[in-house]
Amino acid sequence: MQKLTSNDLGRLTVDDFKKSTKTPLYVVLDNVRSLNNIGSVFRTCDAFAVKKLLLCGITATPPHKDINRTALGATESVEWEYFPTTADAITSLKEKGVSILAVEQVSGSTSLEKFYPAQQTEYALVFGNEVFGVEQDVVNMCDAALEVPQAGTKHSLNIAVCAGVVIWDMFSKIVYRNK
Repeated sequence: MQKLTSNDLGRLTVDDFKKSTKTPLYVVLDNVRSLNNIGSVFRTCDAFAVKKLLLCGITATPPHKDINRTALGATESVEWEYFPTTADAITSLKEKGVSILAVEQVSGSTSLEKFYPAQQTEYALVFGNEVFGVEQDVVNMCDAALEVPQAGTKHSLNIAVCAGVVIWDMFSKIVYRNK
């Protein structure tokens, strides 16, 4: 076994990435406080070719050294947009016909492993604040909710970890469903 170099991996340039086909997936950050979490989500969005990242409310925006520290350049490759409120972002997505999914522990949520994205459908995943999660008024605007099953003593995951798990799951179900 030999560790691969960057050249071996054949990574796209930023310009080629911007022109490439994206996963029909939007990621919405609802008032996320931690700059490191924001940067980590940027990097995850790059890894799985997310169509767009929407930063809402108190969620900081690039350029910022603490976002860049964990994003490692993904702020340059991932398309993003800021909205003063998460409700504004969801309204904009709904106008485009995007199906909105809160990632939150709510009554009636669907466990992540039981959710299968419909073909020809764009989805938005809404991730919430580190302390309060997705705000209830935002949950009310969503079409459904996904919940990550957990077996430990804690009732939640760090937002960046949660985003990584859910975005990977959606990516794998969308991209690999026909392979």
